[in-house]
Amino acid sequence: MAGLRLVGLRKSFGNVNIIKGVDIDIKDGEFVVFVGPSGCGKSTLLRMIAGLEEISGGELYIGDRLCNDVEPRDRGIAMVFQSYALYPHMTVYENMGFGLSLSKTPKPELDRRVREAARILKMEHLLDRKPSQLSGGQRQRVAIGRAIVRKPGVFLFDEPLSNLDAALRVDMRMELAKLHRELGATMIYVTHDQVEAMTLADKIVVLEGGVVQQIGSPIALYKNPVNQFVAGFIGSPKMNFLTTRVLGVSGDAITVGSDAISPITVRSRGFSVGQNVVLGVRPQYLARGTARADEGRVTGTVSLVERLGTETIVSFETPSSERVVAVVPRDIEIPYGDAVEFSFDPALAHVYPDTKG
Repeated sequence: MAGLRLVGLRKSFGNVNIIKGVDIDIKDGEFVVFVGPSGCGKSTLLRMIAGLEEISGGELYIGDRLCNDVEPRDRGIAMVFQSYALYPHMTVYENMGFGLSLSKTPKPELDRRVREAARILKMEHLLDRKPSQLSGGQRQRVAIGRAIVRKPGVFLFDEPLSNLDAALRVDMRMELAKLHRELGATMIYVTHDQVEAMTLADKIVVLEGGVVQQIGSPIALYKNPVNQFVAGFIGSPKMNFLTTRVLGVSGDAITVGSDAISPITVRSRGFSVGQNVVLGVRPQYLARGTARADEGRVTGTVSLVERLGTETIVSFETPSSERVVAVVPRDIEIPYGDAVEFSFDPALAHVYPDTKG
């Protein structure tokens, strides 16, 4: 197994900069997820690590070895793609062992590795089947098994679950988590699905526009996002953002308020009285009912209610026509058009600059 170190890594296509100086340290055995919206550069970064894209600048170390100019087959990595890329005329056994047969691995060793991978993936009963006889989840497990038999130092996954239905994605997430525990391997996983990132990762790397926005554990990013982009990307439903005005400044705290938000004091620095700021509050932190004196209060008119059984998602419009979402952890009925009031703990709110002016 091996760790990785990316130092000022850059990628350009002509005059267009795609990856703009990325620095990441990945420890041996970590499960790291690159996450971000489409076009943020996460798949390009993964392909640079794999050697499928040329590095325009910076340094890539796998273990202690500088790998900028090392051929993909010599990097000690194995990649699992979004498409399964299985040979339809071969059995599962033959697909999993094909790479080993090309490298002239002795048949007893090839057989041992294939059967060990099949045991790990619980696929022993599928070895004689062709890909056409498998479900989507089973085909993806074959693709993962093909990577396992190579015994790589690093596994790379490029949105491997995006072709599966919702229920199967949940099952495969659990399988990947168990696989990581069993193998103890270094894994780098690319996805645009922040739920996958939160549930799988030891460490999340949030990318936007080819720039790393924040690196940290899932809970650290959820509780302490460094900017509005990370705050809005991590968490489902996404964080509410409300425009407020700074009413007072005292040490490391400011008082903010608006037509929709009663005046509250939150910990934050770098703002001045009269400045517009964005107040962020997660939907799960909004509680229905009258606020206490030390709590924040947001009011509005109900525009949508989604009753999911174990929870109810309430969308409402504030007097300033801003949309707010609250998650109530039970099944309740709230008629459309009702006036509602939700409270929240100011200690759980975040303040960001108002970039809209």
